[in-house]
Amino acid sequence: MDLELRAAREKLEREQRERKERAKAKLEREKRAKAEAARQRDAMEAAQRSKRLDAARAQLEAERQMEESILRGNGVIFSHTLEAVPFNGFGDKIKLPPSCFRELSDQGALDKGPMYFQLSIINELVPLDNNATDQREHQATHSGVLEFTAREGSVELPPHVWSNLLSGVSLDVPFVEVQYVSLPKGTYAKLQTDGMGFSDIPNHKAVLETTLRRHATLSQGDIISVSYGELNYKLRVLELKPDSSVSVLETDIEVDIEGPDSALESNRSQHMLRPLVMGKTEEGIVEEGNFNYYKFSVENAMSDKVTSGQMNVEVKIETDPSDGDTNVYVSRHPLIFPTQHCHEWSSHEMGSKVLIIRPNDPSTVAGTYSIGVFGFKGMTKYHICAAFKDNVKQKIGGYATASSQIDMESVECRNCKHYISSRSILLHEAYCIRHNVLCQHNGCGVVLRKEEAANHTHCDKCGQAFQQGQMEKHMKVFHEPLHCPCGVILEKQQMVQHQSAICPFRLITCRFCGDMVQAGNTPADARDRLRGLSEHESICGSRTAPCDSCGRSIMLKEMDIHVIAVHQKS
Repeated sequence: MDLELRAAREKLEREQRERKERAKAKLEREKRAKAEAARQRDAMEAAQRSKRLDAARAQLEAERQMEESILRGNGVIFSHTLEAVPFNGFGDKIKLPPSCFRELSDQGALDKGPMYFQLSIINELVPLDNNATDQREHQATHSGVLEFTAREGSVELPPHVWSNLLSGVSLDVPFVEVQYVSLPKGTYAKLQTDGMGFSDIPNHKAVLETTLRRHATLSQGDIISVSYGELNYKLRVLELKPDSSVSVLETDIEVDIEGPDSALESNRSQHMLRPLVMGKTEEGIVEEGNFNYYKFSVENAMSDKVTSGQMNVEVKIETDPSDGDTNVYVSRHPLIFPTQHCHEWSSHEMGSKVLIIRPNDPSTVAGTYSIGVFGFKGMTKYHICAAFKDNVKQKIGGYATASSQIDMESVECRNCKHYISSRSILLHEAYCIRHNVLCQHNGCGVVLRKEEAANHTHCDKCGQAFQQGQMEKHMKVFHEPLHCPCGVILEKQQMVQHQSAICPFRLITCRFCGDMVQAGNTPADARDRLRGLSEHESICGSRTAPCDSCGRSIMLKEMDIHVIAVHQKS
């Protein structure tokens, strides 16, 4: 009986314990469910709160961007993503589609003066090459507008804008964002050249000013290309005032030009002029096919003596014949880099040489001259000097003409054809026939020592006389056919004349803009041909300027006629 009661009690206790455990487990499950429900409810509320905050921030950002767009565009809101297409133009003025004109016109942008745009790369659509250089932090620049004739959905960019904005772009179809902006007028700009030689250009700031006439804007970090004849210089915009992007239309800007950094200078490929002090010798080395350039100046005080013939300007090159050979070319500015085909004076003698500078026009003696030392053969070490030298020949000649008397009894030597006094003609002929020989080449008549006669020769083409060792150089320099960029093939002498007076690619100084430019072909207007204008001057002179006397807008090429015919001024 006791055993049964004990078993029943143990069973009851076990059942009560199980019921308690089940109740406890159920309570814990309910607690966990309530906690999970609370957590999910909090998460949903946090997500909804985050969405509301994101929406509020997005709205604030949109309002801020709208305010910035209105402020940047002076009340005009214009922003489009367009496909970038290059076109061959000048300056920084782009072409937009006609629909953009209508949109801008509807917002009154045409009444606010010149239109400016900010162009930036859509980075998500246009990956950039890892090796691309000169990439600015935000890849943005500014421009003006040339016309509204581009294809819908595209914007046409000139080379200046394309190189500054899309250098290193790897895709064939880049997209840019075009935004209308209002820019302040620039007051100051600091530029830096990427190599030496830009400051050697005569009146280089005027050349830069002419280049900036083609631009509507400047942006900090942009690179400007300045052309002077066949030379091209690049200038980086380091600093602008009053803002990092400014307008350069109808404003006067103070410009500072800095020299290149040492890193840029060491990698320069542009020629530079090294200054020469008159009378001081400089040392240099030139490789075959390359040029070394120097410059020297003739002051007004010394130009009078050179003009009168009392002194000469001499350029002297001393070389070791075993090292190699050089040619020397000299020109007067504005031709700052003389070449084999474009120069005023030259010397092609082998070894050391002396070149005497005699300007054709005495009024142009004073000024700056450039010397080009060309490595003709091998690597040549040389010493160069430009100096003023007394004209000894003129003094000796003066004394000789004052004291010399013509012997009326002179007899011509049968060998050298010189006139010798009849009293000594027999002795002279005996000595002359034994030691001298007369060159029989037509037009030469040079008397040579017999041991030197074998080394004396004449060119079959031009008849010039020189030594046998100089024949190879003479044929290569003077008679090797040369190709002009305009397509003409001539020898050196004809090429020099062609490129100085006839070639459409010859460089001239425009009388209207002052730039060194290509002359071009013959002008289409017969009146311009009578005025002696080149094709460039005919076009450049068609620009108008107000007359100083009456204020009327007159073409530059007709301004002198207008002043004489209307205002009776000479």
